[in-house]
Amino acid sequence: MLEQQPNVDSTVLFEQLWGLTNELRQKIDARFKLDPDPSTKNLQSYCATTGGAHGSLNTFSGSEIDWLVHSWLREPKSGFSTMRLTIWLKSHIWVPHLVFEFGTVPNILFYIDYIPRTELLNDLAYLDRYYEPVNQTFLKLQSDLRLKVFTSKSVYVRLFQSPVSLCYTGAPTLDTLELTRTLAYETLDRWLTWVDAAEHVPENARDALATRDLALRRISAERDPGNKSAAQMFGSELTEKLVRSLWGGDRIL
Repeated sequence: MLEQQPNVDSTVLFEQLWGLTNELRQKIDARFKLDPDPSTKNLQSYCATTGGAHGSLNTFSGSEIDWLVHSWLREPKSGFSTMRLTIWLKSHIWVPHLVFEFGTVPNILFYIDYIPRTELLNDLAYLDRYYEPVNQTFLKLQSDLRLKVFTSKSVYVRLFQSPVSLCYTGAPTLDTLELTRTLAYETLDRWLTWVDAAEHVPENARDALATRDLALRRISAERDPGNKSAAQMFGSELTEKLVRSLWGGDRIL
């Protein structure tokens, strides 16, 4: 977990960022039909046995989306919060999965990315189609003085991120918040265009793609370096359930 600062009130900033995730969800809901998954019903509100940490985790699926996670977690005394909206597509199309993560540390943190569904080193057509369009934004942000690149200490996390991953911290100002909002909407609108124009994956390739997707989703949840800090706040049992919920380990298919 990122270093926290005690006694920082980030409530307003948390509410603004959480509001942004809800706006993005509304655009997703307008395009896809989704149903809540009952396996995470008891995680709609959870809290630490001691201290003020609490959160909410909801999951959904549908005919085109295999697993959508919409969640937040807060530790108000430190000013720390993290929230996510991750969309994992089914194997009918090759379009990358989509991830938004925002937080207060207590500065603004955002991670916005397209999760590749093939090996980019040798699938150059996929690289050119889905990642080249974001490269200019990636390069421009590298020199944006309002932002500081956030580099994870985890080798796995750095490997998981795409070559055009947008992962930064910035001062908790309206300017940084508006930039975060603009980037998020550009990323989602581009992704929705890809989904609408996507060619279907051949039937005989879908099982292998679904297997790869699920393995990636599970490994990325289980290898999240934040799990250790979550266990300190919520205990190992609840943390293990939260991690399973991120990848759908308790769902009934």
